Amino acid sequence: MRIIGIDPGYDRMGIAVIDNASGKETLLYSDCVTTSSKQTLPERLKIIGDGFEEVVKKYKPTTLAIEKIYFTVNQKTAIAVAGSKGVIQYLAAKHGLRVAEFTPSEMKLAVAGYGKATKDQIIKMTSLQIKVEKPPRHDDEWDAIAIGLTGLARAKNR
Repeated sequence: MRIIGIDPGYDRMGIAVIDNASGKETLLYSDCVTTSSKQTLPERLKIIGDGFEEVVKKYKPTTLAIEKIYFTVNQKTAIAVAGSKGVIQYLAAKHGLRVAEFTPSEMKLAVAGYGKATKDQIIKMTSLQIKVEKPPRHDDEWDAIAIGLTGLARAKNR
């Protein structure tokens, strides 16, 4: 199985591709797709979509694992992140990917064994589960790797 993990965002979107064809998880790719606050939201969504589609075409995943979003404070941010997630879900359907969504708590539980794990705990446990050649610069990239691992773990349990 090859999975693409996404931590949705419009300023920075974490993206990771993980393969477990050999029975062991291998990180094939991880990065962040970034946009500029000087760009309009539609321009930023295009960059996000183009970045996602480029990775899908290159690595040919079968499944998208994406974080469910919820905000209680900043509605403007929530709407923009929801737009980013919508673009990704549209492109996943366009390319025939299965889609699995996970809440942050589900991801934390799957990766760290504790639904309220801290960012540092997620990073530590993720790096113990999969070899990361180039340490990610941003939490969003770590989250994308963790979401991908969560998707693989859930698929194994089915």
